[in-house]
Amino acid sequence: MGPSRRHDVVVIGGGVVGITLARALSRYQLDIVVLERDAEVGFGVSKANSGIIHSGIHADPKTMKGQLEWPGNEGWLRLRDDLGFGFAQVGELLVALSDGELRTVEHLHDQGERKGVPGLQRWDVDRIRKHQPNLSRDIIAALWAPTAGVINPYEAVLLIADNAAANGVEIATEQPVIAIDPPDPHEPDGPLTVRTPTRTLVTRYVVNAAGLRADEVARMAGVGTFTITGRKGEEYLLDKRLAGLVTSVIFPCPTPTSKGTLVIPTFDGTIMVGPTAEATDDKDDTATTPEGAQAVFAAARRLVPVISQRDVIAEFAGVRAVAEGDDFILGPTARRGFINAAGIQSPGLTAAPAIADHLVEVLRDEGLELRERSDWRRRAEHPVRFSVLSTQEQEELAAQQPDFAKLVCRCELVTKAEVLDAIDRGARTLDGVKFRTRAGMGRCQGGFCTWGCLELLAERRGIPITEVTKRGGASWILRDREDAHAAPTPGS
Repeated sequence: MGPSRRHDVVVIGGGVVGITLARALSRYQLDIVVLERDAEVGFGVSKANSGIIHSGIHADPKTMKGQLEWPGNEGWLRLRDDLGFGFAQVGELLVALSDGELRTVEHLHDQGERKGVPGLQRWDVDRIRKHQPNLSRDIIAALWAPTAGVINPYEAVLLIADNAAANGVEIATEQPVIAIDPPDPHEPDGPLTVRTPTRTLVTRYVVNAAGLRADEVARMAGVGTFTITGRKGEEYLLDKRLAGLVTSVIFPCPTPTSKGTLVIPTFDGTIMVGPTAEATDDKDDTATTPEGAQAVFAAARRLVPVISQRDVIAEFAGVRAVAEGDDFILGPTARRGFINAAGIQSPGLTAAPAIADHLVEVLRDEGLELRERSDWRRRAEHPVRFSVLSTQEQEELAAQQPDFAKLVCRCELVTKAEVLDAIDRGARTLDGVKFRTRAGMGRCQGGFCTWGCLELLAERRGIPITEVTKRGGASWILRDREDAHAAPTPGS
């Protein structure tokens, strides 16, 4: 299919960086397209991380990570106020288990103060016990950083995407980039042509926010000057009955390759432990392993001894995009109009709003005219979360709209009305509904609600129930008997 118009900016990658950038650009009079290879935005690295907004103390201020970590933290507060996704500043406690680790605590304290992070305090054993009584008695000191937070990363990406789309951004899913045409020898600084299996887009600028595939996209543009390698992290979610076991994010002292295994009170009340940090050549390797679980729980029990693997209700793994030099790669390239946003690993989620602001300025410096729109909508209506309403509010809402009286997910109290709203907002898969509503995230992990969600997806989208997938592609959940017999496809 040929190009229908010339775009101003094509963003390759619908993860947190690409989507946050698209929203930042949507305030200007621009034609913007986001190309995402998966069935929904945020289905790559962004959905499989720890969901921590770092306090700002960790990254070296000499790096791009360090320069954007603290401004990114502040940017998430503004985004939360605008869009209403789940984000709570619960603080972090970086703990020392030995005299040698005290030097690391002191170094990060000094580094955070130089970066302007407020509220940092050194805590002694008595104060640690008072505020976090379930921590190990082997902990001898800690650094308290109140600016750290926990977020629902998938919810945040989806709501940012909704707001960007409401402001005119085209978000095209299931559109993997397969080629970027070489420059026209007669017009070497002319527009770029980006190709997917079904579309051809001509654009003045391309931003490469393709996550684990950013090096491949850069090579397509003829500027493949870096390589992305994978670093897998396994995470384990514990039963909600452990809510309150810790009330802040508990960090060990970091190593050269990892911030270590953390104990995290998620925004929705579960406790999460992880991640691991294992190099992998397989960028699609999101399997958890017995060895990973053993390593995570051994490390977690050093911080919180009562943690047990018996309390696991869900587990997942994500692969982080690591570039040479272990820093973000942000900025223009030798190909006119082609901008990199690559190597976005921790604290990439934290830094995303600041990365977006930085890239807007890069595009301005590269010649993109930024004329502000008078009709830009900063705020967006947040979907109803039935489970957080008071009993009176629930009764009133159910009386007004009967679909709020019909539970689809008992564990998380998700109603039919919420599932339908999620589909109307763009959920095309079972995971899309799950990440928008939390249906399937509770103790039974979808044992009760999966069929109801499948039926609603099929009915609302006007497709056979056998065409509904878990996360797009061949992730089938149900197959016709004849089709399955002829060409069996493993589910997931």
